[in-house]
Amino acid sequence: MRSGNEPATARSALRLRFWLSLWGLVWAAAGTAAFSLAARPGWAAVCGAVALLAAVDLAVVVHRIHQGPHYQPGPDIPPYEPPRNER
Repeated sequence: MRSGNEPATARSALRLRFWLSLWGLVWAAAGTAAFSLAARPGWAAVCGAVALLAAVDLAVVVHRIHQGPHYQPGPDIPPYEPPRNER
C-alpha cells in the first residue's frame, strides 16, 4: 500500500545490508592482504579504508538489528501515517 510518504518513512533492509557489509568486509580485507603482499601500499591503503567503512557499516547494522522491531519492522507492521500539518 502506497501512502505517498515513502521517503519520510523508508525502511532499510537490515539483513540485506548485513550480508552485503560482511561480503564487502571480507573482500576488502582480502584485497588489503593481497596488495600488501604484492608490495602495492597505495592499493592496500584503499582496500583498508574500504574494509574500515564496511566494518563501521556492519557495526551500525548489527546495532540496529539488536534494537528490535521498532527499528526493523516486519511485513505485518503497517506503514506509518504521514504527519498532519494543521493550521
